[in-house]
Amino acid sequence: MTSQLDLATVFEAIAAAVPERDALVWRGRRWSFGEISGRVRALARVLHDHGLGRDGEPGEAWESHHDHLALYLHNSQAYLEGLVGAHRARVAPFNVNYRYVGDELEYLFADARPKAILYHATYAPTLAEVLPRLSTRPLLLQVADDSGNDLLPGALDYEEALAAASTEPLDVVPDGDDLHILYTGGTTGMPKGVLWRIADLVDGPLGLRRRDGEPYASVAEAVEAAEARKTAKVLVLPPMMHGSGTWVSLGGWLGGATVLLPDVVDRLDIASAVDLLEREEVSRMPVIGDAFVRPLVAELESRPRELPRLRQIVNSGAAINPVTKARLAELLPGTRIIDIVGSSESGFQITRTGGADTPFLPAPGAAVLSEDRTRKLEPGEDELGWLAKGGSIPLGYLGDPKKTAATFVRIGDYRCVVPGDRARLRADGFVEMHGRDSMTINTGGEKVFAEEVEAVVRAIPGVAEALVLGRPSERWGTEIVAVVRLAEELSDEQLKDACAARLARYKVPKGFIRTEDGLRLPNGKADYAAARSLIQ
Repeated sequence: MTSQLDLATVFEAIAAAVPERDALVWRGRRWSFGEISGRVRALARVLHDHGLGRDGEPGEAWESHHDHLALYLHNSQAYLEGLVGAHRARVAPFNVNYRYVGDELEYLFADARPKAILYHATYAPTLAEVLPRLSTRPLLLQVADDSGNDLLPGALDYEEALAAASTEPLDVVPDGDDLHILYTGGTTGMPKGVLWRIADLVDGPLGLRRRDGEPYASVAEAVEAAEARKTAKVLVLPPMMHGSGTWVSLGGWLGGATVLLPDVVDRLDIASAVDLLEREEVSRMPVIGDAFVRPLVAELESRPRELPRLRQIVNSGAAINPVTKARLAELLPGTRIIDIVGSSESGFQITRTGGADTPFLPAPGAAVLSEDRTRKLEPGEDELGWLAKGGSIPLGYLGDPKKTAATFVRIGDYRCVVPGDRARLRADGFVEMHGRDSMTINTGGEKVFAEEVEAVVRAIPGVAEALVLGRPSERWGTEIVAVVRLAEELSDEQLKDACAARLARYKVPKGFIRTEDGLRLPNGKADYAAARSLIQ
């Protein structure tokens, strides 16, 4: 069974059923579902009255039939309202990386063609630099913040625009075929807009499903389930400008949960975040690898807390050092730590609860394809294949038929996305991950997956962070090197011996380059550019 539920309709129905329940907690303020629903209707009215909405009928997999709203915001109530309000007006929202400089922002807007931009005032100077380069002038909605920046010429103040707008429901009716655009981070090339049908996003990454894994058959069934979750609370640490932050936030709302945002949004202030965990009795928290978990462990070690309500910590986007993960499990014995592998194109593909040696469990619709991508591998076939995901997946890439055809494939009745991760399907049905194909290093004729070596190096006691790359070599063509940040002094020989205990000799790094700087970007993802600059 395939879901046809859309975000705006389900949210409005939940808000009508539990209007007094807290929907959002941020910086000492609490907004109920009823209050947020009214603000969402007002924003939808603003967009609609300025001529934005659905533009035509669905076409090719890489085509959008909507006007687009850019969300150029840090985590805030405006971000969440922008997501739901856009869908209520049948406008397709898309994420903007607020760290982009002018040229990057210009590229994104040229590709996405926004008809409206909802942005925080702090980003007004960069936006002002880019606006004259755009072919058309979009509607500007500026959200006031601590920057004190004045309104850009022609821009509307967000709060004033909402206050002046009617909250009566629009005549337009959203449906499951409406689109949601999620731009990739550009780590494997220029950012691409992934086109999700909102019904597939709701059914897939947002997790609006029954306990048996089947989609809800109706809005009423989804609302009934949300009404029953009276104490669910989700603290969102990752930026909503990335998929994991957006998905856990919207998934929380559609599940009837209260979403909490940390007070500090431009960096990770782990002390205040843990205070919030304790004070609000949060039940679920997403993180992104070591960049989030190491500070969390340090905070809990320096100031132990009782967090009995924290049932799940969900990690995605980057790996956690095995030693750090084990220590976190000791500090929070009642909390499950779940690793998820996925992408903007696939949603969640495989999951793991356990240590670094624990294999991954395939999510519904996941499979491992043969090397030539012509068939699904059977459990136990000793072939390194491609991790794929079927079922609720996107349509394609905005404006790019060639990349759409290369990434989204069909094997008989099985339509799937193949983001580029290599994997092996074990005889017991679990999946062994071998890393992104783009991070494959060919050394002396042998293929080595950088992520496999990184996992081993990071597990060495005394290694805080590690990234693995290839560099030119007269002998090997390309040789493997590791850039490491150490927590204690270790020689190259000690590092090599520790690697050799778990890796074939040709996979052991030929050299270890030390750095005192972090190897992660602010969003928790690996900073390969910084690491590469150290080996050149």
